[in-house]
Amino acid sequence: MSYITLNSNKLKYNYHYLDQLFAEHHIEWAVVAKLLCGNEKFLECLLEFSDKEICDSRLTNLKHIKKISPETQTVYIKPPAKRLAKSIVKYADVSFNSEIETIKALSKEAVLQNKTHKIVIMVEMGELREGIMVRDLSRFFGKVKKFPNIDVVGIGTNLNCLNGILPDEKKLMKLHSFKEIIEESHQTRIPFISAGSSVTIPLIFQNKIHSGINHFRIGESLFFGTDVYNDSTISGMYQDVFKLTAEIIEIAQKPMIPAGDAGTNLTGETPQHDIAKKGKTSVRAIVDVGVLDIDHKHIEPMAQDVKIIGASSDMMILDLSDNLNNLKVGDTVDFSMSYLAVLRAMNSEYVDKLIDHKIHPAELKILENIN
Repeated sequence: MSYITLNSNKLKYNYHYLDQLFAEHHIEWAVVAKLLCGNEKFLECLLEFSDKEICDSRLTNLKHIKKISPETQTVYIKPPAKRLAKSIVKYADVSFNSEIETIKALSKEAVLQNKTHKIVIMVEMGELREGIMVRDLSRFFGKVKKFPNIDVVGIGTNLNCLNGILPDEKKLMKLHSFKEIIEESHQTRIPFISAGSSVTIPLIFQNKIHSGINHFRIGESLFFGTDVYNDSTISGMYQDVFKLTAEIIEIAQKPMIPAGDAGTNLTGETPQHDIAKKGKTSVRAIVDVGVLDIDHKHIEPMAQDVKIIGASSDMMILDLSDNLNNLKVGDTVDFSMSYLAVLRAMNSEYVDKLIDHKIHPAELKILENIN
């Protein structure tokens, strides 16, 4: 049996670390929970200490959140499909938008459901993913404000997710100036500029965030303690909230080089081997998880003498060298995981999901400070 474990105390600590950071800089923030893939057990754990505002890009996941915590504000963080307008209004309190026809459909549904649907208008700032062009922003807003039951609560932007474009002080200042222009020309007030994500956090430490940038959407840094901007980690945060565990289903001394003519494998690759290892053997183990469930290129064995050789659909092959830990069939091997690895595992119904409420005694003092 393979399973992924979420350490609730470490997640809670990371949450309070960020909550304090944003509070010190007068920034509102929401948790991006799409990594959890709507798993109710993990969502309940998160909502125990974070019930203000949760973002997701899947309607099904927002349904789960509303089922667990109806009072939590839910945010749909990609431009909605027009055909989903009814469900968006029903399950998302806020949605991110960049198309007039879609907002028109949301307005119609909001009227029918007797709701006011809040929207954030996304602006293109160089990443070339979602967002309207700056030259069209004022005219776009002028059309949107005429729709009944629609409340524009912010403008926002997305960076780094597609082309890796990084946020900087200049881009954020421009976005704030766009907000001011709209407010002045349309005699209105826009409460939020949602321009921050995990990649923007390092700019806070450098005092390069304009005071008008007052809303962040955070996923990766919360769950992994990562400094996405510098491809490193944030000091003082946990990086091991998640752990993958897989069971050994075979273990044997085997040659280090395969025999026979090689073609392409399941993933379309032709593995290369070190000829110097020909004739040598090592202890090899098979664990019960494969590429159907995880991305084996984005996990690392926690034990130093264990190496991943490769994986097929349902199995992963490990090199245990001389097996100094005396592992045997039925024992388990633990792996650290990156964002993509967790996302794949969470999306697999074949990987069990467990919550660990325990923590190492040496770390208890740190956690006592947030309780």
